[in-house]
Amino acid sequence: MTVEQNVLQQHSQKHQQTLINQLKEVTGTTDIQLLQQALQVSNGDLAEAVAFLTEKNAKVPQQDEPTYYQTSQVANDRYISVGSQADTNVIDLTGDDKDDLQRAIALSLEESSRAFRETGITDEEQAISRVLEASIAENKASLKRTHTEVWSDSPDPHDRKRMDNCPVGLKNVGNTCWFSAVIQSLFNLLEFQRLVLHYSPPARVQDLPRNQKEHRNLPFMQELRNLFSLMVGSKRKYVDPSRAVDILKDAFKSSESQQQDVSEFTHKLLDWLEDAFQMKAEEDREGEKPKNPMVELFYGRFLAVGVLEGKKFENTEMFGQYPLQVNGFKDLHECLEAAMIEGEIESLHSADNSARSGQEHWFTELPPVLTFELSRFEFNQALGRPEKIHNKLEFPSMLYMDRYMDRNRDVTRIKREEIRRLKEHLTLLQQRLERYLSYGSGPKRFPLADVLQYAMEFASSKPVCTSPVEDIDTSAPPGGTTGQQLPQPSTVEQAAAVSPDAPSSAQGPSLAQGSAAALSLAPGSAPQQRAQVHKPFTQSRLPPDLPMHPAPRHVTDEELRVLEGCLHRWRSEVENDTRDLQGSISRIHRTIELMYSDKSMMQVPYRLHAVLVHEGQANAGHYWAYIYDPHQRRWMKYNDVSVTKSTWEELVRDSFGGYRNASAYCLMYINDKKPFLIEEEFDKETGQVLSGLDKLPADLRRFVQEDNKLFDKEMEEWDALQARKAQQEKLALAAAAVAAAAASTAAAAAAASTASGASSNTTSSSSPQPMSIEYSPSDNTVAMQDPDYMEQPSPTTDSKQLQQNMERAISQAAAAQEDTSPETLLNAAIKVEYGRLMHFAEEDVASDNDYRLQHAVVYFILNQAPKKILERTLLTQFADRNLAFDERCKSIMNVARAKLDLIKPEEVNIEEYEMWHQDYRTFRDTTTLLMIGLELFQKSNYVEALMYLIYSYQYNNELVAKGPNRGHDEAFLSHFRRECLLKLNEQAAGMFEAGEDPQVTNGLGIMNELVVPCLPLLLVQDAEKDLLAVEDMRNRWCSYLGQEMEPNLQEKLTDFLPKLLDCSTEIKGFHEPPKVPTYSTLELCERFSQIMATVAKALTEGR
Repeated sequence: MTVEQNVLQQHSQKHQQTLINQLKEVTGTTDIQLLQQALQVSNGDLAEAVAFLTEKNAKVPQQDEPTYYQTSQVANDRYISVGSQADTNVIDLTGDDKDDLQRAIALSLEESSRAFRETGITDEEQAISRVLEASIAENKASLKRTHTEVWSDSPDPHDRKRMDNCPVGLKNVGNTCWFSAVIQSLFNLLEFQRLVLHYSPPARVQDLPRNQKEHRNLPFMQELRNLFSLMVGSKRKYVDPSRAVDILKDAFKSSESQQQDVSEFTHKLLDWLEDAFQMKAEEDREGEKPKNPMVELFYGRFLAVGVLEGKKFENTEMFGQYPLQVNGFKDLHECLEAAMIEGEIESLHSADNSARSGQEHWFTELPPVLTFELSRFEFNQALGRPEKIHNKLEFPSMLYMDRYMDRNRDVTRIKREEIRRLKEHLTLLQQRLERYLSYGSGPKRFPLADVLQYAMEFASSKPVCTSPVEDIDTSAPPGGTTGQQLPQPSTVEQAAAVSPDAPSSAQGPSLAQGSAAALSLAPGSAPQQRAQVHKPFTQSRLPPDLPMHPAPRHVTDEELRVLEGCLHRWRSEVENDTRDLQGSISRIHRTIELMYSDKSMMQVPYRLHAVLVHEGQANAGHYWAYIYDPHQRRWMKYNDVSVTKSTWEELVRDSFGGYRNASAYCLMYINDKKPFLIEEEFDKETGQVLSGLDKLPADLRRFVQEDNKLFDKEMEEWDALQARKAQQEKLALAAAAVAAAAASTAAAAAAASTASGASSNTTSSSSPQPMSIEYSPSDNTVAMQDPDYMEQPSPTTDSKQLQQNMERAISQAAAAQEDTSPETLLNAAIKVEYGRLMHFAEEDVASDNDYRLQHAVVYFILNQAPKKILERTLLTQFADRNLAFDERCKSIMNVARAKLDLIKPEEVNIEEYEMWHQDYRTFRDTTTLLMIGLELFQKSNYVEALMYLIYSYQYNNELVAKGPNRGHDEAFLSHFRRECLLKLNEQAAGMFEAGEDPQVTNGLGIMNELVVPCLPLLLVQDAEKDLLAVEDMRNRWCSYLGQEMEPNLQEKLTDFLPKLLDCSTEIKGFHEPPKVPTYSTLELCERFSQIMATVAKALTEGR
């Protein structure tokens, strides 16, 4: 059963949204209602819609701020052309020139086509991925932050224990993912790590810092050392950086309300480190020019060569993080080329440079750690706020910097000139090729070779001598075969006149249904047989005389021969020209790519060390880092407390941009010829690699050991607490067992005093437990129980049904058997019952009548359980105490129990038997949770429904991993889990919009306690529908950033958003599963059938 009832509706919305996006690009109109009106008036015709909008533009003011209900559409105009360069062709649409209008439409379509060719992603896919970005606006600078904990620690310290030598994560202590991303990138530079760990403050300032800089930097250095030492030797899975962060935040008081910018923080961090190491260097090298290790590690120099108002100049400048513009460039080399050249560069090399200005940058010294800032933010003058640039930007894992070095200046200039000429030639060839591939003067253009082929197909079609409208029966009802050719009017009239007595049944249906064959009745002849009627939904092929395409009215053989010859020749010429152009373009591309591939230009290799990624927009978002581990030769993803293995493919997906709303913000390369940057430290005496606490100085080693002792103590206290709880539960169970035994003994004694036979009383006083092979008839002190799903709580429900089934099986067996001994009847009855259950198993599993719920054996058969499991389960069923209602059944029950006693452990694997029955119990529990969740969902009680739907999905997911018939339809459960979260998000957002404190608190409580903890469950599967649902929820809340609201609401919103935007798939805190109530099989089947029928009806009506 299909659970997504809105598939067709979504497809229609996507098509409409694509047209709306194209209209936005062409006309600049952002009013959604006006755009929809234009499409409605034009009946979907793009050209007419543009004409309508150009007339309306002066009358309808555009909205400055889109509302949530507008921006929640599946696309957004600002991001439709993601991945393509900014279009500089501006077409004036204010005039009456229709050619301009057609060119504008064609330009929009060409832009969309080019974006698809470059990225392989359609406009619709790009637009959908922009849902989160649609309405995120800059947060106000006056907002105040509170230090709310984003991460909630698990109460079990074992969940927070570091696994082996896994890298240590950093706790997010309130909008500090920027801190984690940068610190982890620097920490994994082992040379930087060593410098920080072995830093010691200058002796003269240990007692009392002399100035404010020392008062701030030295405490920060000590906290950074402590933090690094914990990241080296802690037993914790992640550590708390609060003390270092608090010192840093004091320096950002002016912008405390905003989430910190990575580049700003990195600049501040390097400044502080430089100052701290400078103080130490000045003390260590009195009288000499001190060397600052931070400067030598992160700072380089470049030579600025240029002309200013006709005068040449050369200046040497120092740089740290090198800024690069992203907009308008496709890869890192293009960004670097543009950054190295400013102004009219021709003036630097020409004799007449009196009126020109420009400059080039040439690196004279590159730092060991080369960091590029990717400027992905620009200020939108129209909206008055910064916006993020999502364009795709590729960067290599190995970057050769030779072409930018001053020593290669002359060679690089020659190659740049050659590339410039090649690109000019490439542009001409691409323009020519575009004329072949997009031929025509209207908005719809096609490849010229295809146009010629279409013309040839038209000319070769069978001539039709009638008008295209003469063969249409205007009286035919809608949906009839109106496309079929009717008889000529004169023929029909003649037939009717000549044969007035012809039966109406022979004429009427043929004429009314539009038969393809004309009804031709010669004078005096009998009525002809009715022509075959084409049935479009039952016939796979059309009648041969029904034209598939338009055809020429009249064409002679000579005309056709000449025309076909010309079209064939022209098409061949066009195809050859297209292939030649494509080949030339490919060769030029290849030449440009290989321009710097000679060995002389590959002497300065820089390997990608870390990529800092930002997801979000302007002042709202989340940071994480991808860092390369050279020793394990793999990428690692550092996302706050979560540190996981990754791949280059994942890095590319999240970092290049252009598709999702995440993109690289900072790139850190290291000199590949300086291995000391990432080399491990060795023991000078043993020569072995230092690891863990051995890497630390004595003071830091003691610090980490103390923290580890505290963590060990926390785990010991937790274990002791759990042991006490387990002991208390054990005592409670023992007490319950004693009470049950006493009650069982009393019941057995009472039964013995009234029974006629002690042996029969003994064998019927207890029932065997299906999960156990051994059974002791003489042991009356312990009451053995059936599994939950085989319990019979009421004599009017399951027990009665079981008695009827068993009695029926025994009666059928007795009727078919001559030998009526108990053992023979038992074997025959088991076969009868097995046959009945096999019949159920062979039926299709219906959503509202699931036979698996009626009996465990049906479930086992469908999942191909071993024969021994089925036999023991059926034998246990016939040994049930409820069968002792007459002498024949009682004797069969006794035989079944005796057979159970004879089963040896090696004959039936008890662990496997228990596993199958445990799976069936889990299946029933899953069904119960799903049933209750759906019932609550239908009553709009989404808060209570959520946990039932969440856990039913989780349990079901474990089952279907073993086989598709182990559980329910995964897509069905996923749908309602997703819908429940969306409904809760809608409720919470409505409470927040109300603005009243109780409602706002309740709304944010729903998000923090229910929705946000469940988002990783949707993200971890990476299913498209789940990802879109998460982005839709984020979009709703991010849309509030640009709206006016009370300061307390703004404060609560900015505290909440980082939690919502967190991309981690780690479960940080979750509710306990709801208690699963016990229902009889009959009640469970009836209720489950009812709710599934109700849901199916609702889904059908929803379509």
